[in-house]
Formats: sequence, structure tokens, C-alpha cells
Amino acid sequence: MALGVRLLLGLALLAALIGVLLQLYRLRNPRLWTPEELSANNGTDEALPILLGILGSVFDVTKGRSHYGPGGGYHHFSGRDASRAFVSGNFTGDGLTDSLQGLSSMEVNSIVDWRKLYFEKYTFSGKLVGRFYDSQGNPTKYLKGVEMKAKRGAQLLEKQKSEEDKIPNCNSKWSQAEGGEVWCEAGYPRLVRRPGDIALTGQVSQRCACFQEEELGRQGLVVYEGCDYLSTSCKVK
Repeated sequence: MALGVRLLLGLALLAALIGVLLQLYRLRNPRLWTPEELSANNGTDEALPILLGILGSVFDVTKGRSHYGPGGGYHHFSGRDASRAFVSGNFTGDGLTDSLQGLSSMEVNSIVDWRKLYFEKYTFSGKLVGRFYDSQGNPTKYLKGVEMKAKRGAQLLEKQKSEEDKIPNCNSKWSQAEGGEVWCEAGYPRLVRRPGDIALTGQVSQRCACFQEEELGRQGLVVYEGCDYLSTSCKVK
């Protein structure tokens, strides 16, 4: 029996090694797909693998057939490169596109993160000729620009996080009966703009942060409506 177990373990390790070698081969010698070829692999033909593209990289998601096949929650991604929809949430005709025009650096960075996830979870099956790769499989100027924009987005996120770590966020809670409340264990709650969001998302947002009394005169700090100037907690509508 022990010999049989060792044999099974050996076969499992061999299968895993073969899988890794095949993946390395595909990375070094990727198949080039046309949009028409990719569209045939949308899960409607069970004899074909289910494929999808993201930023021009094609992945075999057949093992997730229940999600990517007909009737599955992610079927709209199958057989096409719908990179934009990974962040837009628009799964209708116009939204299922590989165009990233108008997206912020944070959104583009998020799509690059999605691509990384697919490399880790699914089998890389080649490159899609078109917006991101040319007929020789080389990255296009568009893809290089996307990756540069994503890199800037990642840097801005890291910078914003580093700056915000210097001033702690407020505690918060919400209930249907009592509404919302923010409070500080040390300091006083104030709304403060997140300037990095302008570059990241194209919009200005605010967060609640705890400031010490000597810092309350800083420009741009906003007292919550209906809250006393030196109150350590505030109700939020």
C-alpha cells in the first residue's frame, strides 16, 4: 500500500511539473489569436476551451466553466477581450471593449492587477493580435502606455497611503436605527480632502481623519455639520 501511495504522489508531482513546463513553453512561444478565433472559444461549443483576453493576454478559463460558460456570471468575458469591463462594471455591448480611453491611472492599475491574478489562477494561452499586440506578438505602443499609466497609478496609491498613515483615520459605525457616527480615540474628527484622488480617479474625495488640537487650524479641514468644534465624536447623516 505504501508503494502505491508513493507511486500516486510521484505521478501527481510529475503532472504538476509537466504543467509548469507547458506554462513556461507557452510564455516563451505564445500562440497568436485573432479576435475571430477567440470569439469561437466563448463556451458555447463544449469541444473547445473557454478563453478570454485581458490587456491582450489570452487565458484558458475552462476549469471555471460554471462561471464562464453559458449562463455563468462571467460569461460576458468569454471569447473576447473586455478589459474595460473589469473596472467599469458595464457588461453591455459598448462596455465589453478593450478600449481604456478615459480611465484613471488607478483604474488602469486595477486592470493590470486583474491580469496578474489570471496569470496566477488560470493557464496562459497566448496573445490576442490587435490593440495590445501586433501581428508578431510584440507589445504595441498602446500597451506600453497602459503599463506606464498603471505604474504611475501604483506609485500614487503608495504615496497616498504613506501620507495618510501619518494621520490616523477616524473610527466609524453605522446602524439603520441610529445612523452613522465617527469618533477619535485621540484627537478630533475632521473631513480632509484626498488630493491624490484627483490624479488617480479624476475626482476629489474626502476621508475622516483624527487631528490634534494644535493642528485644527490647518487649511482644508472641515468640521462635520452639527458637530462641536472640539467634539471627539460626530453624528453623520
